[in-house]
Amino acid sequence: MAEGEEEGAVHHLVHLPAARFWLRELPYILVLALTIYGVAYTSVSHQPAIVLWQFGAAAVGILCVTTGWFHIHDPKARFRMVWTQALHWLAFLVAMRIVLLPNVQLTLTATATGLTLLMLLSLGTFVAGVHVSWQICVLGIIMGLMVPAIAWLTQSSLMLLLSLVAIMGIIMTFWWRMGERRARKAQAQS
Repeated sequence: MAEGEEEGAVHHLVHLPAARFWLRELPYILVLALTIYGVAYTSVSHQPAIVLWQFGAAAVGILCVTTGWFHIHDPKARFRMVWTQALHWLAFLVAMRIVLLPNVQLTLTATATGLTLLMLLSLGTFVAGVHVSWQICVLGIIMGLMVPAIAWLTQSSLMLLLSLVAIMGIIMTFWWRMGERRARKAQAQS
């Protein structure tokens, strides 16, 4: 594809309603994917993804400012929004750092630290969304719902593994029997 044709294809893609929707929602999806990755990392490694959660707070802060920027057209209101979001996220980053202080870490397990950092990030996201955009509020709610999900997965991991093995065994048994029936049917028809 030539360079001009490629640009035309991208230009055409942006004019499709579904493509515009996904491009508009891409930042929220990326932040949610980052959060899900952090949840998975915390669940599997039993260690808090400290840098990831702090990067997530900064990413959500930037997302809040850019979202607010496009919704607010008054220069003074934009300036106020940028400063309130900066202070808001700075406060949550300080709270995250407090959770990571050595004296606090003596009382928390790695999993509890990860859950606490995720809860702070989800609370900060929700509260920031109240002032900026409903999409960010929804993102905060989803993040908050991941906290009990991680706790449940951590407690239920052995049960889930055994259930998965049992389901796979049942599926393999049916698949094997279906293969035997087909083989008998093919022999009977020959």
